[in-house]
Amino acid sequence: MKNLLALLLIFALLISCKNETKELAYSSYGKEITDTDALSSESLMAHFDTMKVGDTLNTKMKGAITEVCSKKGCWMKLDMGNDKIVRVTFKDYGFFMPLDATGEVVVNGIAYVKETSVADLKHYAEDAGKSAEEIAKITEPEVTMSFEADGVLLAN
Repeated sequence: MKNLLALLLIFALLISCKNETKELAYSSYGKEITDTDALSSESLMAHFDTMKVGDTLNTKMKGAITEVCSKKGCWMKLDMGNDKIVRVTFKDYGFFMPLDATGEVVVNGIAYVKETSVADLKHYAEDAGKSAEEIAKITEPEVTMSFEADGVLLAN
């Protein structure tokens, strides 16, 4: 009986000390990447706040998808918090995202600030399915926080 009690105690200790790690499952697009060392959206925003048009930063970041190109998945927008959005395109149009992609992603590539022309803004609005009236209201270029991804992990 003493041996059985000791065995049960050891078994209970082993179970309670088991180090469980929950790994996220991802679908991978473009270049193979990992989620290791990815910046949070808040950390990347701190970098964007110091950047001006033409500046670039090679990095990896996590974010939440707010929108995907409805025509072919050739761009997506990520929520950066505080009503800030980053437009993500894919290097050399080498891959696209699923049209119904939602949730968390990890993107690897180049963060940059650019001025987006009226023509490009109208094109993006068309891709997003905006009405003719909404597209006609686009009359000024806009400075945007952008990201060119060479690899993306989409959380399953």
